[in-house]
Amino acid sequence: MYDVVDFIKEVEGLKLKPYKDKYGNLTIGYGRNLDDRGITEEEAEIMLYTDLAIAEYKLREIFIDYEYYPIELKIVLTSMMFNLGKKRFLTFKKFIEAIKEKDYKKALIELFNSKRAKQLLKRTELEAQYLKKLIKE
Repeated sequence: MYDVVDFIKEVEGLKLKPYKDKYGNLTIGYGRNLDDRGITEEEAEIMLYTDLAIAEYKLREIFIDYEYYPIELKIVLTSMMFNLGKKRFLTFKKFIEAIKEKDYKKALIELFNSKRAKQLLKRTELEAQYLKKLIKE
């Protein structure tokens, strides 16, 4: 695209977090006006897959045998890490302990025993459905 890319990069500068431009528009990157343009569905998909990969990377740091977890458990853990981030995820100490012990009944109790469960009840209930599949009666 000839030298326009370098020119735009130079005049706009790169901002990796949203900011208000001089006209008050929410902007990101090299001047992407989020108020007027937003992002495309494809860009949203790329961001989602990137964020999920990061979440799974962080889960592997916490659970050394994460690779061998059943898909149902990976869905719950990835959903939580994606939603909370690592710092807040780590505050779920009893939940994490229960997962490491493969005590899914206890993990289920701890999942609901949080402020997050009250704030995100529908999401928590959906996550719980996956955990329940792992509980052997």
